[in-house]
Amino acid sequence: MKDNINFEIATLKDIDGVLALQELYLVSNLSEEDKKGGFVTTPFTIAQLTEVIEAQNLFVTKDNGIIIAYIFTGSWTFFAQWPIFEHMITLLTDLNFLDFSFTTTNSFQYGPVCIHKDYRGKGLILPFFEFMRINMMNKYPLSLTFINKTNIPSRKAHTEKLKWNIIADFNFNNNEYYILAYDMNQKV
Repeated sequence: MKDNINFEIATLKDIDGVLALQELYLVSNLSEEDKKGGFVTTPFTIAQLTEVIEAQNLFVTKDNGIIIAYIFTGSWTFFAQWPIFEHMITLLTDLNFLDFSFTTTNSFQYGPVCIHKDYRGKGLILPFFEFMRINMMNKYPLSLTFINKTNIPSRKAHTEKLKWNIIADFNFNNNEYYILAYDMNQKV
């Protein structure tokens, strides 16, 4: 990895860069061909970005000061403003992972994650995820995320590289999703 790559907890000055990266890979902006490279489904507003940044739950990677990747994290309370996350909250009590049962207080929503296509497949996700994990592990012992079953690059990155576990699946709004879990005390 290049020496000019930095992992940071996002600040308010990063909002424009996050929005620019989001715009590039938002599923509604992509052709069917472009979707094969991976995509994000949740668009964030400036107000939502401000809230997640103030909670220190947004992580960015910069190359020479330009945002090339982000990882959103947050409480279920924050994410409940979107119907899909509200639905996931109703599933928590039925989910089990290792010796854990999930609640809205012992777990957080991880994602979306977005990496600029020029940086994918170059080993960025491992140290970036580890940076996020170290910063979030004292807040929550568990993390959950969901991945659209058609987003094969994301599933492979999370299960093969980061060792997330698929623990369930669900349907929402005519889409099928995997639910994945991660023990935040587990180093990558």
